[in-house]
Amino acid sequence: MYYIGIDLGGTNIAVAVVDEKGKMLYKKNTPTLAERHYSEIISDMARLCKEVVKGIDKDLSDIKSIGIGSPGNIDSQKGLFIYANNFNFKNVSFRDEFKKFFDIPVFIDNDANCAALGESVSGACKGYKNSVMLTLGTGIGGGIIIDGKIYSGSFSCGGEIGHMVIERCGRECSCGRYGCFESYCSTSALTKRLKEAVMEDEDSEMFKYVKGEIEKINTKILFAFYRKGDYLATDIVEEYAEYLAEGITNVINIFQPEAVVIGGGISAQGNTLLRPIIKHVKRDVYGGVLKTEILPAVLGNDAGIIGAAMLGKDEVLF
Repeated sequence: MYYIGIDLGGTNIAVAVVDEKGKMLYKKNTPTLAERHYSEIISDMARLCKEVVKGIDKDLSDIKSIGIGSPGNIDSQKGLFIYANNFNFKNVSFRDEFKKFFDIPVFIDNDANCAALGESVSGACKGYKNSVMLTLGTGIGGGIIIDGKIYSGSFSCGGEIGHMVIERCGRECSCGRYGCFESYCSTSALTKRLKEAVMEDEDSEMFKYVKGEIEKINTKILFAFYRKGDYLATDIVEEYAEYLAEGITNVINIFQPEAVVIGGGISAQGNTLLRPIIKHVKRDVYGGVLKTEILPAVLGNDAGIIGAAMLGKDEVLF
């Protein structure tokens, strides 16, 4: 039996056929054109579903279910897309809309939850029943896996790890609160902090490297200079790692997962980022003994689509 996973993003729609073990077999993409009416977007999603099935020389009778991962507020129980600022629609029943195209079970969940499930089934957390994923990007996405299943609370909106406060009355967050994890540890927050620091230190090597053109500064440059032992880069990365460890320690103390996996582009830094994080978590974790593994994600952009496909699987394989 096979499954279809759909990653509905603000820029692109990705659809793939996935097998029982979470292996992606065939994938296709198309631009989302997110300003369109939802019916047009769903029509494109349905078209791609048919194309990927044909791509593995199967037919729809071989597909057990279709799963959709999307940013925003999702009611997974009702199959309802409530709201996301990426799209020009709200309160859309994806389950009912897809029934117009397929007589196949349809599931929908938040994209961060799907990414966490994907890493749990066939990625960094394969073999673990309990894990938490943090996706560091423009914001911080969170996905919680308990006993192999997504945990999203009683009202389908759990896992908003990015909006726990790690510094009271701290930096303003896009959610309206102050001191949120996201406002310190998203990659956009790190980039903002980096630019501020470089502007304040015109004698720094990073300032000279970009010839004073601050907009050219990015996290790749930051970590390149950090590896060289640059004093300013070291200060910024150490500060960032300590804030990140603060949030991760909270997550470990609450859930005691077997693993915390870090996703997003910055996870490519691997041990360069993980070493200082682990050092701080070991210092602060409750009980003084760190048993939880802290790992980089391995599936990249495919985590969400694999996890979406697995939404309809009766029993996750470990």
